[in-house]
Amino acid sequence: MPAPCEVVFDIFHYQHWRSRWDSLVDATSIAGGAPCPYVGAINDVATGGMLSGLSMRTQFVSYQRPRMAAAKMVGRSFPFTKWAASMKHEKIDAEQSVMIYTYTIETGPPLLRWLMEPIVSRIFLRQTRKRFACMCDFLLAHRAEVEAWQRSYHVSLNTN
Repeated sequence: MPAPCEVVFDIFHYQHWRSRWDSLVDATSIAGGAPCPYVGAINDVATGGMLSGLSMRTQFVSYQRPRMAAAKMVGRSFPFTKWAASMKHEKIDAEQSVMIYTYTIETGPPLLRWLMEPIVSRIFLRQTRKRFACMCDFLLAHRAEVEAWQRSYHVSLNTN
């Protein structure tokens, strides 16, 4: 990514930034109105684009700004019976970082899993690549704006 871990982490997890670049997510909100997740936070996500109409509720199981966050699906959300993802950030230098996104999915109903899972997996992978390309483009165009916001808001930017 063309920005340091702190910038990349924040544009993904702070809802007002994510809404400006995320091609997969149409709307997202943290229960209780928090501006970003925390361990235990429940997040409601509605997809946009070609997947419009799908929604998922997730719970954050880890949130360690700016290095790592992980969430799992709560309940079910067709076509998923299980979904979990983690995002790890590693510094390259002052100008760049690496973001490692790992996910696992399971589809249902179980009797159709053999048919559904390869299709859903391909679509999810394609959409994930597309959204992170959008994230990269956003960083190239708006990194200075995000850094100014971080300085002024001082986001409780605890970088443990």
